[in-house]
Amino acid sequence: MKVLKFGGSSVGHPDRIRGIVDILKRYYAAGDHFTVVFSAFGGVTDQLIEMSQLAAQGNDRYGQLFEEFSDRHQSAITALLDGTGGYTETSQQLRRSHEVLKNLLYGIFLVREASPRTMDYVLSFGERSSAYIISQALQQAGIPTEFLDARRVVKTDKTFGNAKVNFEKTYQKIQEHFTQHPKVQVVTGFIASAKGGLTTTLGRGGSDYTASLLAAGLDATAIEIWTDVNGVLTADPRRVKKAFTIPTMTYAEAMEMSHFGAKVIYPPTLMPALQRRIPLYIKNTFAPEFGGYQGQ
Repeated sequence: MKVLKFGGSSVGHPDRIRGIVDILKRYYAAGDHFTVVFSAFGGVTDQLIEMSQLAAQGNDRYGQLFEEFSDRHQSAITALLDGTGGYTETSQQLRRSHEVLKNLLYGIFLVREASPRTMDYVLSFGERSSAYIISQALQQAGIPTEFLDARRVVKTDKTFGNAKVNFEKTYQKIQEHFTQHPKVQVVTGFIASAKGGLTTTLGRGGSDYTASLLAAGLDATAIEIWTDVNGVLTADPRRVKKAFTIPTMTYAEAMEMSHFGAKVIYPPTLMPALQRRIPLYIKNTFAPEFGGYQGQ
């Protein structure tokens, strides 16, 4: 079992998602056993934060941002799904989900407050929307997939905004779910749930954390973090033209680099994989043939 994770830059618009579908079709055709984790569409989390803040301020412009959010996802459905590929069902499901968000934002507007608990629920609509749409696109492409809301398997305390994971319960839930669901699981990154079903989020690097938890719970052979650069580079390639990819490094070295500003990975979220000695690969969604960086 491999766990693949695609970040927001990889799912920024339908053309990029089509590229991901092609990558995963090759994995499936090769007989690889994998599960895949998705972040929200690029920029969506910031948009959800902004519309919540506007609503809490009593600024009705939040409604315009909500319409842009909803229209963006409906446009993605139109671009990715044809009439025979579950288009109508997917569109209707997203409209129902987004109606809940619309009502939630109106509640924030009325009470002029967006608590950390409420914000975690608001932010969950990003990953839930992207992963659901992509799961349907993969199914249309011939890959037997199921959408998995990570709140079903990742269990935390009630520290909203940066929840602490209950590892024992989470690993048990992961193992039970994957034993009962043999199809390719398309999983929401970043989100989890606490006692009573309350939505929580995992903080910075949350989608990487989700991938790491799944890998540890499933004793995976590898984690692949798909992003928009060729692995871990010696410097920011936008500033240093001669920057080059470091072929391999230890988790400890990656941790040290992150303390000095490296942003490709956020090692603290990968501790579950480190503890199980699961290798990590950083790969480029836009150059899938590139080998990328290996952490071990």
